[in-house]
Amino acid sequence: MKILKDDIKKYLPHREPFLFVDEVLNINKNSDIHAKKYISDQEYFLKGHFPGNPIFPGVIIIEALGQASGILGFVSMGKTPEEGSIYVLAGVDKVRFRKRVRPGDNLDLYSTVVSEKRGIWKFDCKAELNDELVCSAIILCADRKAL
Repeated sequence: MKILKDDIKKYLPHREPFLFVDEVLNINKNSDIHAKKYISDQEYFLKGHFPGNPIFPGVIIIEALGQASGILGFVSMGKTPEEGSIYVLAGVDKVRFRKRVRPGDNLDLYSTVVSEKRGIWKFDCKAELNDELVCSAIILCADRKAL
């Protein structure tokens, strides 16, 4: 199943400038997701990270992986944020950064369900650039009622 940008907004409460998933290429309920983030030279934070040598921040790569995992979680639960559910980042473990990401790059985001217990989901995540590992992490997300 493929999900385009406007439909991604059905599964995430995030909006620009804090929406970091541009497209979902493939998603398998209760299993895995392959999404994309297209890095533009117009990203607002690149002006300061770093002037004259823009690098896409690692913490935003983690956020993008968390958002991809959130889409997978919502699809797997058969829920949307409109139903009063919010899917929040609960933890990040074993994070490693291997390669810089720059404007013009197209980042592949992968997340696989490891487990789910009492609304806490654990995902094995990685980001790749041209089939090379950029970042890997274990991400925990929690399904909670929106306030």
